[in-house]
Amino acid sequence: MHRIGSWRLRAAATARRPMFREGLRECVPMSIGIAAWGLIAGVAMAKSGMGMWMAILMSVLVSAGSSQVAALPLIASAAPMWVVWATVACVNLRFMVFSFQYRPYFAHLPRGRRIVLSYFMGDTIFAIFLRRFPEPVPGREQEDYFWGASVVNYGMWQIAVLTGIVAGRAIPPEWGIGFAGTMALLALTCTQLRNRATWVAAAVAACAAIAAYSLPLRLNIVVAIAAAIAVGVLAQHARPPASSRTPS
Repeated sequence: MHRIGSWRLRAAATARRPMFREGLRECVPMSIGIAAWGLIAGVAMAKSGMGMWMAILMSVLVSAGSSQVAALPLIASAAPMWVVWATVACVNLRFMVFSFQYRPYFAHLPRGRRIVLSYFMGDTIFAIFLRRFPEPVPGREQEDYFWGASVVNYGMWQIAVLTGIVAGRAIPPEWGIGFAGTMALLALTCTQLRNRATWVAAAVAACAAIAAYSLPLRLNIVVAIAAAIAVGVLAQHARPPASSRTPS
């Protein structure tokens, strides 16, 4: 009880800090896209034949819409477990990139706190966090901002997913919410296309996904991710070091 009370006091103190409120405010405009994609994930879980409580448990434990949606048809088609795990792992490889980018900001924190932070990482938070803090200077402000954005991102996501799970069977396909979710994902993806290397990697991934579309069990997703990672790594190694670049 003492530990819970201490946690509540720390949470209340964090919520009163300016950077927490700033992170919350800046994530609110993104909540429409988060809600659209969360609703899609919830509807997909409801229509996959998965029980309601199992779907809710999956949403809480996984908390990653793209990997949830990618895993559902594989589970429904009784795909081998290694295929499900490999697909989810490939889809979530981007979180390794996120973690690498976050490291200069949060490496000074205790390991337990960093593990908790890693659970709340998301595409939306990553985009607005790096826009707000382009220089990796660790401090309390960065953590407060992260938690403020996480409240909106995680809260809206879970509310939307639970709504989709509960009301999924009653939502007709004619509403076209699948297209809305796809557009929300594209909007989030475009925020990460910052230079020529990322644009090339995205184009290669799209071409690979189309070329491998005939593969079973939606393995074209795995092929597309592998191709994009390979191109991104090659582009990174091909760039000259910053010290050797001549100013324009």
